[in-house]
Amino acid sequence: MSVFKFEEGNFEKEVLESNEVVLVDFYADWCGPCKMMSPVIDEIANELLGKVKVGKVNVDNNQELAIKYDVMSIPTMIIFKNGMPVKSFVGITSKEAILKELNH
Repeated sequence: MSVFKFEEGNFEKEVLESNEVVLVDFYADWCGPCKMMSPVIDEIANELLGKVKVGKVNVDNNQELAIKYDVMSIPTMIIFKNGMPVKSFVGITSKEAILKELNH
């Protein structure tokens, strides 16, 4: 599986210090729309393997990260470039819309 698991313990190293563009999916196991987005996130991870790092943050287990990045609704996907959040998507989002942002 090419989807990383990000947590408070590895977020700085894996996301903020990454030389790659990083797509972070903030989700919860009980969230229906999150479950609908999961296969889309997996597809993006496989298609952009080696170009974009893709990972997930469970908001129930990592509340500090969710608060830090103003995650009010889930799923929320945030694109990080050079350690900075540059674009976010809230709710069910098309694969095409996410890929468009990742590719420019």
